[in-house]
This record gives sequence, structure tokens and C-alpha cells, in this order.
Amino acid sequence: MIKKIIILITFLCNVLFITYLFAEEKIVNEKNTEINVYSGMFDFSDDGAKSTLFGFQHQNEELKRNSFLGTLSPITGGMLTADNAVYLYTGVQADYDIGLLKLTPSFTPGIYNQGNGKDLGHIIEFKSEIRLSMDLSKNSMFGMSYNHISNASLGSKNPGANSYMFNFLKKF
Repeated sequence: MIKKIIILITFLCNVLFITYLFAEEKIVNEKNTEINVYSGMFDFSDDGAKSTLFGFQHQNEELKRNSFLGTLSPITGGMLTADNAVYLYTGVQADYDIGLLKLTPSFTPGIYNQGNGKDLGHIIEFKSEIRLSMDLSKNSMFGMSYNHISNASLGSKNPGANSYMFNFLKKF
């Protein structure tokens, strides 16, 4: 069941990425930059490999585009685990307002270095993530997110990693 959910999330994030590539060139005028600082547990589902993680993500809101799938924008970021594993990524996310909450799925291909952490099987990894957040003030939000990192069977093995994070987002 979990594998089916992960495959579905990955598929949806791929659709978001492709849609962003062909989205309208209509710019949404809001604040220019959103910074997301997050911390959580890397690979919480693997007792032998779980590790604390810290991350940082940047979104330039001047590059937001409206499409039939919602408001899409590029993101770039990185995370570091307590075991010195590093994942640097860039990709696309979508924003959906659902009442007081904002739902944000994303897809980000990236480069992974295991350090002293888990061997994910390849240097190229793909992160599919879903975040739920709420406004704290006009320019800041708090949220929780879940992601799955996988190499899509590019390597000889593909163990994947499931992580959860608490996010603080600030617009400048």
C-alpha cells in the first residue's frame, strides 16, 4: 500500500514538473522570495539508517506561473543529516489554498552524497514531497512535510528514504 502511495505521489509531482515547463508566462506579483528552513527525521522508517536532518529551501516568487494545475514555481535547496549525508536539489512545487491551510506538493531531482549515512544506490535521486502549512502572520508560515527520496532504479539498488520535517517559511 505504501509503495502505491509513493508511486502516486511521484507520478503527480512529475505531472506538476512537466506542467510547469509548459505553463503560462503570467507572473504572479507577490513578495519576491520565500525561504523555508526545516528540520526533521531522515529515513524514519529504517531504524538502522534514521538520522536527524536540517534543510534550507529557496523559492523565487517572481518566477511563479499560473497553470491549469495551480500556481507553480521553481525551488532550490539542500539538506544535511546528522550522518553527513547531503542532498542538493532543484525542481518545482505547486501551491493550493484549502481554507486556512496551504497544500504544497513538489518534485525535485538532485544529487545525493551518503557521507556516513544511508547508501541510496546512486548519486542522482528524486524527491517527491507534500507539505501542509498554515499562516502565522502575513509573511510567515509553519508546516509539516513528508518526502520520499528514490533513484527510480537508476542504480543497482534503490532502497529509498522516507522523511518527515517541520517547516518554518518566511517571505521577504
